[in-house]
Amino acid sequence: MSTLAIPAPRRRAGSLSALRALASRPELVLLLALAGGLNLWALDLNGFANDYYAATVRSMTQSWHAFLYGSFDAAGLQTVDKPPLALWVQALSARAFGFNSWALLVPQALMGVATVGLTYDLARSRFGRSAGLVAGLTLALTPITVAMSRHNNPDALLVLCLVAAVWALDRGLQRGGSAKWLVWAGVFVGLGFETKMAAALLVVPGMALAWFWVAPRGRMVAARQLLAGGAAMAAVGLAWPVLMWLTPAGDRPYISGTDDNSIWSLILGYNGLGRLLGQDGGPGGGMGGGGATFGGEAGAARVLNAALGGQAGWVIGFALVAGLALVLTSRLRRTDPRTGYVIAVGGAFAVTAVAFSRAQGIFHPYYVSALAPFTALLVGAGWTLLRHRAWGPLLLAGGIATELVVIADAATDLDWFTAVLLVGGAVAAAGIAFAPKLRTAAATAGVALLLFAPASWAVQTLGHATSSTFPAGGPTTSMGMGGPGGGRGGFGGGQPPAGMTPPGGSTPGATGGGFAPGAGGAAGGARGGFGGMFGGDTSALTEAVAYAKANGGGTVVVSSQSGAAQSIIRSGADVAAIGGFSGRETVVTAEWLADAVEDGRIRWVVASSDNGGMRDGRTGASDAMTIAAQVGKATSVDGLYDLRGTADAIRAAA
Repeated sequence: MSTLAIPAPRRRAGSLSALRALASRPELVLLLALAGGLNLWALDLNGFANDYYAATVRSMTQSWHAFLYGSFDAAGLQTVDKPPLALWVQALSARAFGFNSWALLVPQALMGVATVGLTYDLARSRFGRSAGLVAGLTLALTPITVAMSRHNNPDALLVLCLVAAVWALDRGLQRGGSAKWLVWAGVFVGLGFETKMAAALLVVPGMALAWFWVAPRGRMVAARQLLAGGAAMAAVGLAWPVLMWLTPAGDRPYISGTDDNSIWSLILGYNGLGRLLGQDGGPGGGMGGGGATFGGEAGAARVLNAALGGQAGWVIGFALVAGLALVLTSRLRRTDPRTGYVIAVGGAFAVTAVAFSRAQGIFHPYYVSALAPFTALLVGAGWTLLRHRAWGPLLLAGGIATELVVIADAATDLDWFTAVLLVGGAVAAAGIAFAPKLRTAAATAGVALLLFAPASWAVQTLGHATSSTFPAGGPTTSMGMGGPGGGRGGFGGGQPPAGMTPPGGSTPGATGGGFAPGAGGAAGGARGGFGGMFGGDTSALTEAVAYAKANGGGTVVVSSQSGAAQSIIRSGADVAAIGGFSGRETVVTAEWLADAVEDGRIRWVVASSDNGGMRDGRTGASDAMTIAAQVGKATSVDGLYDLRGTADAIRAAA
């Protein structure tokens, strides 16, 4: 008689298998512990980090309508200028654990740890465990990686999605061209698009070329598989945009960052071609081509400049030499197991670096967090060539060259390390070239030498709050809107670039060492902007909210979302904004304003018409605020107008 065999639960078996895999790779355990320590240590020091997104998360916890449509305010008047996927994660965490700093930032920190783990596994699967460890260490010790893993900007999720996409593609190539893994790669890119729109597409050219070039099952099959992967990417990436497109404008929030309330304008313009080709408010837009806005002048050396170099530029020279060496040694043969990796990873690195270097629109230094993992993956792959007599010294020379540039321009606090780097690099290179028995030791010492400086900045990130709109890794002096840490030039220490003087000459906000919107209290939108870069002075907005509540209630509307953020964070106040992030990105029409007043969505407006003191070509909410002040009934609160019953007058004033 046969007996019935009862199989063990698969989930438990899978969990045990994963634990055994971790136990067999102690270097991975240590790597994840290091990343977790850097990302989680004293995390609540950062408070709510970027008030703009934190306020949105609180609004999402108050209204499922605001949650679904990515509304900045619980009333559902206007979205933020990004898709909501990263904010959905934070909002669900806040609903589960309460609205607090840990609930918002722990998911971000864990995303950073997961990205380090995937980076390790991607390099390990092609080049061995040592290469995986080097790649993972390089990423974990990159200052901007640590900063963004401790911050609530969407970039932590974006980077995780991008690395996961390349990881899935490489897994598919290893498994003989498995279409399933290519579809997963498309899904991950789509999720990245739902996180930060066009920024996720920078990895696609390299990925597509890698799959079509290697084509384990032939080029015709590869082409069909790419169509399937592209379909998956489009289906996932366009799900929320299509929802916004199909929902009648009156039933959803106005789309921030646009002049026409169109999701396609946000995708193609403000968050798309505008970033590359120039836009109002960027160096290629309203400020003119000469303004070194945020990320400095566009050009081939931008990723090493005073603002960006200290964040992720340290070992780019090593990565470049490694990429070249891998191309030459593999000859990109389809049968060489390195070829798909080289094209996908190298392509992601190259396209991202070129896009960042040439971007003429708004560009923030923390964007280079998307370049960091591909730099790390090339460095990990380069480890396999570092012990080669010919390539080893060249790899070290490339890494030392860019590190010297970064120290000179961005990290002058490490001036003393220059001599150590030169002497130590020369000794390590000599050991690789002339002492075969010492090559492994010399290569290890060379990598340790190159990682010392970025590691010191990564650790220093833990010593201060990374809680502004412009997060940066490194010492406290690196926090001036992502400016250099003690570097020469740039605008470290919180000084704005030319043409961006805060209204009223306000000093930088306290939370981030730079002039963070809403730092020190935010309100927004009254005459003169209530102070601060984009509005600030909680007492003024608090008075307006109290007056509105005592006189029939309703949402109090200001110009700047950043100016309204602190009031939402602190008390969940019924406050909204109609001018976008700073009050200058979004242009609402008089007809839209009249409709919102007519159907009761807007009654109270704190009006300002000075464009927040900025002169960069953007008008934002200025025209709408001017009309509100013209037709509204003035109240006893300075700058607060009652618009009830003024819909026809608003239309007539347009």
